[in-house]
Amino acid sequence: MHTVELLEHAIGAAKRLGYTIRQDCLAGRGGSCELKGRKLFFLDLDLGADEQLEQILEVLRAEPEIGKLEMPKELRQVIGISEIA
Repeated sequence: MHTVELLEHAIGAAKRLGYTIRQDCLAGRGGSCELKGRKLFFLDLDLGADEQLEQILEVLRAEPEIGKLEMPKELRQVIGISEIA
């Protein structure tokens, strides 16, 4: 699976975990935060797809519920989680 496809699946996983995704040029300062009880992820369009993917993977890896989501095998592998039992 190509990086852009993995990025799209990772964004979808973040949305299913309750994140609102904002895409903007942020000069390398993308990431996640919580504001008034809402989870936000800022995707930095100044970065290449591989760097964007790494930013969102870092957030997904920290989510306790990530292992419960259905997602492509390739995405599970790059996140570092095993198959759903």
